[in-house]
Amino acid sequence: MVTTQANPQERIARDRLTQRPHFLGVDGGNAAHYWDSYEYAVVVIDEDLNAEKFDFDETPCQTLRDWCEHTRQKRGWDVGPHVGGSLVGDLVRGVEA
Repeated sequence: MVTTQANPQERIARDRLTQRPHFLGVDGGNAAHYWDSYEYAVVVIDEDLNAEKFDFDETPCQTLRDWCEHTRQKRGWDVGPHVGGSLVGDLVRGVEA
């Protein structure tokens, strides 16, 4: 039987954001990042399910790309970030790695 239940992190992100969040990835500290383009905000949820919402108006990041780069510099990415691009682009990057 197939279920469509979200994992705990996604459920928390849904509670904190207006739209269904887009999963960005997992940073080097094992925190999951979720994006809402309507609110222009990211919710970061750590291993203990503590969540913090970052509205871009209140951060030095002006774009999602800025956020992803900031995260890469501060904590790195273990998974992702999954932003833009295409399936073909993802496959090419995977082969090149």
